[in-house]
Amino acid sequence: MSVSEAAIERPAMASSGQASAALRTWVVVAALGLLTGLQPITTDLYLPALPQMQRALGLSPSLAQWTLSVLILSFGIGQLVWGPVADRLGRRPVLRWGLGLYVLASVAAALAPDFNVMIAARAAQGACLSAAVVCGRAMVRDLYPPEQGARVMARGMSVLGMLALIGPILGGLTATHWGWRATMGLVAAAGVGVWAYVWACLPETLPPHRRQQAMPWLSLLRSWWRIAKHPTFQAHAMLTSATYGGLYVYLALSAFVFIDVLGTSRTVYGLGMSTLSLSYLFGTVVCRRVLPSKGLIRTVRMAGWFTLAGGIAMVLVSALQWSLKAPPPAWSLLPGLWLYAFAHGIHQPCGQTGVVSAFPMQAGAASALSGFTLASVAFGVGSVLSWWTSLPAWAGTLHPMTLGMGLGAICTAWVALVRVPQHGLPHA
Repeated sequence: MSVSEAAIERPAMASSGQASAALRTWVVVAALGLLTGLQPITTDLYLPALPQMQRALGLSPSLAQWTLSVLILSFGIGQLVWGPVADRLGRRPVLRWGLGLYVLASVAAALAPDFNVMIAARAAQGACLSAAVVCGRAMVRDLYPPEQGARVMARGMSVLGMLALIGPILGGLTATHWGWRATMGLVAAAGVGVWAYVWACLPETLPPHRRQQAMPWLSLLRSWWRIAKHPTFQAHAMLTSATYGGLYVYLALSAFVFIDVLGTSRTVYGLGMSTLSLSYLFGTVVCRRVLPSKGLIRTVRMAGWFTLAGGIAMVLVSALQWSLKAPPPAWSLLPGLWLYAFAHGIHQPCGQTGVVSAFPMQAGAASALSGFTLASVAFGVGSVLSWWTSLPAWAGTLHPMTLGMGLGAICTAWVALVRVPQHGLPHA
């Protein structure tokens, strides 16, 4: 075990003024991975079944995308509610209630008879899912200082990566043999497993003396405004939002591109998605290995170049289709997607730790505001994609996905190479 790894075997409770005994790191890492991993499970596992669900409910492809867009929007709004509540009451009560309601919403999605019920269930899923993610991020700030927290976050993201690796394969096989409702049932089962782990293994990480007092909404809005004006928060919130915005383009359109446009099977599509998860997982490993020597700023800057390279590769695929006048082979999309996913595995743990780094007493509120910003950007991207893919000249092509990811990569690279180096650490 290296010195840097040994240094994070016990949370830095003293830095937070806590006298209680340190949590074992594996408990924190497993909880963080499971809590944040529910998000890709909720969004990724049913993607191989999305065209199948579209046909079963009689929807157009652009309308089917709203099952993802609505979830993301409610996910962002829910964080604004759960974040301050978690700062006041602690993490465990919010996690128990949020995850329990998430399971009920997932069961409703699996049984939905029509589009309206499905949209309502997905909105409830997103709102309840936000409790898990906001508490997971805030929990890291409860226990660790910023750069140490980024390493722990990267280890948790490795667990997330393994879940994301298994999810698309399992989703593709399940959709092929048992249909789209079974994939939603798997999402509910995952929620039960995470809820049971939190109930049995995870103690409270926010001590009573660090909890916030009840605040009127006007005071809460002022608090969020102070957080939003902080340059460190802005830099990392922009980083997480930009990199996820580009990834959201893939999540919303890849099933239609690979299955309907390029003609791959649902199982092959799931396997292809798993290679992206593997690349993302590799990115989280590189992140925690590089952070001790390069530091947060240089690590993010390094990943920015990989993001830019992945975006350029995606744009070149569009250029290839225009030159060939025919769809390119499916494998030609993979190099750009791999590069983007690898960099995403570095940007996310660094960015999610960075947004709360300047706010040890308001980690829940800062995490919630960052999550709302990310979800709002993703919802905006989804709205544009729904309009874009309905245009006759672009419908049934891969261009909205490839060009959309290229634009997301440019935005992410600018933040990683310009904004984060300027304002990425609180003391800067």
